[in-house]
Amino acid sequence: MKSVSILGCGWLGKSLAVSLLNDGYTVKGSTTSEEKIETLEFNNIEPYIIDITDFEEFDDFLNSDILIIAITSKDVDGFENLIPQIENSSIQKVLFISSTSVYGRLNKVMTEEDEVLQTPLTEIENLFRENTFFETTILRFAGLFGDERHPSNWFKARKIPQPKGFVNMIHKEDCIEIIHEIIDQNCWNITLNACSNHHPTRREFYSFAKLSNGLALPEFENNEIYEWKIISSKKVQEVLGYTFIHDDLLSI
Repeated sequence: MKSVSILGCGWLGKSLAVSLLNDGYTVKGSTTSEEKIETLEFNNIEPYIIDITDFEEFDDFLNSDILIIAITSKDVDGFENLIPQIENSSIQKVLFISSTSVYGRLNKVMTEEDEVLQTPLTEIENLFRENTFFETTILRFAGLFGDERHPSNWFKARKIPQPKGFVNMIHKEDCIEIIHEIIDQNCWNITLNACSNHHPTRREFYSFAKLSNGLALPEFENNEIYEWKIISSKKVQEVLGYTFIHDDLLSI
């Protein structure tokens, strides 16, 4: 399978598209912005304007082997309109990029076997998971960072909550490599968490991030209720034999 369509060529999707092109894939990429068409063309990504909330037909865009969904939309109706189009297309595999925000803060290590919150995102996950017309892998990323998205730039105007809680983060480079491994190893019909194994406290992590960029120490809220979660990536490491590239969050 050497043709991929990426729904959502934003911060992650565009870099992923370039990486797949370098690996010999033909890549179609979507954006909702006319202004971004030129950037996609410059990177040899076949560009499409697609907004799933418009309820249009996306036949040409879906003429690929694999569809990677990397948009942040939680529009259930939009996805309910998209899925029948995927069923009637040449798409055989779907990689749905989700988020570890589906897990509540239960003061424990969270795995793929744990119950998730009832949200539009988990409803959309289930729409894909339960479909039998194509194979789907659900990939739940933790907090994303890398390139210009540096944690020192976050929480500029407010105090940081839950300073005793733990950080769950993953670098863009690891995101892209894990997606490559899923495709290369034909790893479908599975749900995977993807998160660095390092979980410093929020106080440690954001203090380091700010100081490492020459900024003042951040301010933290004094929360009376102590809520946290630690995302386990044990499964993705075992299934794919994956080793994280950026596994020390205090050396970013």
